[in-house]
Amino acid sequence: MKFFKFLFLFLLIGCSSSKVVTDFDSKTNFNQYKTFAFFTDAGEGLNEFDIKRSLDAIFKNLSELGFKEGENADFYINIISKVSEPKVTNTIAIGLGSGGINGSFGVSGGIPIGGKKLDEELIIEFVDAKTNELFWEARLISTIKEKKTPDERVLYFKEVIKKMLNNYPPK
Repeated sequence: MKFFKFLFLFLLIGCSSSKVVTDFDSKTNFNQYKTFAFFTDAGEGLNEFDIKRSLDAIFKNLSELGFKEGENADFYINIISKVSEPKVTNTIAIGLGSGGINGSFGVSGGIPIGGKKLDEELIIEFVDAKTNELFWEARLISTIKEKKTPDERVLYFKEVIKKMLNNYPPK
């Protein structure tokens, strides 16, 4: 069963294109950050279920890196999602034609492939608790399926959050 989940995840992620871009303040001493907390309003643009899924994934990944969640946090985390309709680039064109000396006839049409897709920009921000200044950010830009089951959404957030936090702390 576990094999099928990973196969499904591979197909889900493999069929969507995604790109991660990170940016940070080059003067930041990342060794000073040991504990984190989430902003109370983290998750702009996400529904309540996806907020929980994404925060759980962030918590798990940062815990594996040795960070602890705490009340007197060194930094706060925010996550934002922006979803938009993509430009349609996948179509099948069907054409009929006839040509001759006196004229021609033609018909064509487009059919989207693979169901409706959305463009998503997912942003994770790390903000210093003392100065309230942004010191690290990751942006994931991807094209995703509009309709996903709850299990697909859990797997999606686990995978993309891991990919986004892959380069934290910067080396």
